[in-house]
Amino acid sequence: MTDPIADYLTRLRNAIKAQHRVVEIPASNLKKEITRILFEKGYILNYKFVEEGCRGTIKIALKYDPVNKVNAIKKLIRVSSPGLRQYTGYKDMPRVLNGLGIAILSTSKGVMTNKEARDMMIGGEVLCYVY
Repeated sequence: MTDPIADYLTRLRNAIKAQHRVVEIPASNLKKEITRILFEKGYILNYKFVEEGCRGTIKIALKYDPVNKVNAIKKLIRVSSPGLRQYTGYKDMPRVLNGLGIAILSTSKGVMTNKEARDMMIGGEVLCYVY
């Protein structure tokens, strides 16, 4: 697998499209941080890290509207890829849906959202957009 973040986002998109309640994804430290951010911002219902062997898995409970059966995540877009990295400074930080969505960045201070990185005045690699 050459791009584990794209695989992570694709598994989430496929589970949302199939209206699954829970999705299991192979774990890594970067995926754990992205999952934590999605939970803190309210895009997923809950998550759990299951340690089995050297890596383990991440179990993510997806969040749906009980009336319309619509998921909280509308789009997951991979921005930076292994062949073309996308970096940004804090002055040129992307705004997703005019501030309604989030961009997840990998910075020197860890994985964070675009709003947190702008407040800390640091830039980094733009991993994905979520809205």
